[in-house]
Amino acid sequence: METQDVMSRPVFSIAPTDSLDSAIRVMLHNHISGLPVVDAEGRLQGMLTEGDLLRRAETATQRQRPRWLAFLLGPGRLADDYVHAHGRKVGEIMTPDPVTVAEDTPLEHVVSLMEKHRIKRVPVMRGGKVMGIISRANLLYALASIAREAKPVKLDDRAIRNRLLAELEGQSWAPTRSIDVVVRDGIVQLWGTITDERERQATIVAAENIPGVKRIEDHLAWVDPMTGMVVESDGQATCPLAG
Repeated sequence: METQDVMSRPVFSIAPTDSLDSAIRVMLHNHISGLPVVDAEGRLQGMLTEGDLLRRAETATQRQRPRWLAFLLGPGRLADDYVHAHGRKVGEIMTPDPVTVAEDTPLEHVVSLMEKHRIKRVPVMRGGKVMGIISRANLLYALASIAREAKPVKLDDRAIRNRLLAELEGQSWAPTRSIDVVVRDGIVQLWGTITDERERQATIVAAENIPGVKRIEDHLAWVDPMTGMVVESDGQATCPLAG
């Protein structure tokens, strides 16, 4: 899927010369948590979000830095903090030079940008103009839509086993050489050993995602790679492996 398939539009925006009060009213009235800031020609100047409004003098939440850190940062950084906490115009408080994407940007790239820059929304651009906004909420809506549209496909036992084994073969974490899968009447039985408890849950999740699986029976035993101690799926420990 691409950005244009899930982005929100039309876009509510604000000008850098607008007051902070007017921006807050727009956000509250339209139930949105971020606004693109555009100039008179519609060019993107920045983003104003809830995060930009956390450290404000009105709520006594302005940033208080220790003396040693203030000394290291210097007066310029402290002046920026003051403007951010006391500024009355959108342009004084907004985050400039925001990360943007195009309408045909794959969602995978959008998610990577959100994680890398620790942001919750990204303006979608075309020819220098803001065409939409893609947020984490849009991604959730897309996920919900896909889940609703997914049609269950009933697979027989052999097909379930083959699909699970193929999925595990494609995962670098999967201990494919030390586990076996038995499927009877849609019930998946997992047998064998793992060397990391996290492999257990990941293997179960892989099975859960296969259509036609009714239940999963976990018989995997965890082997401590340091001592050789075997812990069964019921938590019972047995003697170290021979050899």
